Amino acid sequence: MVIYGVALLSLCLLLGTYLGNALGYLIGIDANVGGVGIAMLLLLILTNLSSKKISLKPMTESGIHFWSAMYIPIVVAMAAKQNVVAALSSGWLAVIAGVAAVVVSFALVPVLTRIGQSDTNNSPAEES
Repeated sequence: MVIYGVALLSLCLLLGTYLGNALGYLIGIDANVGGVGIAMLLLLILTNLSSKKISLKPMTESGIHFWSAMYIPIVVAMAAKQNVVAALSSGWLAVIAGVAAVVVSFALVPVLTRIGQSDTNNSPAEES
C-alpha cells in the first residue's frame, strides 16, 4: 500500500531534520545542515534494504517503490524549506561545505560511470 511509502518518507524526513539540526548545533551553526541529504540517503537505504531483507506483499512493495521514485521532487521541496539565509549569515562554513560537496559529487561521476560499465560488461548473458 502507498501508505507505507508515505510512512517511510515521513520517518526519513523526521530523522534527517533531527540529524541535520544536531549537526548544525555541533558545528556552531543555528541551522539545519544536511538534513535534506540525510533524509534522501535514509530513504534510499531503507527502500533498498526492504526489498532485499524483508518479504513484503506486492502492494506494499509498490507503495514503497513509488515513493523511492519520487525522492528527487521531495528533496527539492524539503530543500526549499531550509533556512539558507541563516546558514549563510552564520559564516563561511556552510558555503565551503556546500561547494566541497558539489566538487566531490562531480569528481565521483566518472568513477560511478566506470563501475556501472564494468557491471554491464561482465554480465553472464553476453558470455554464452
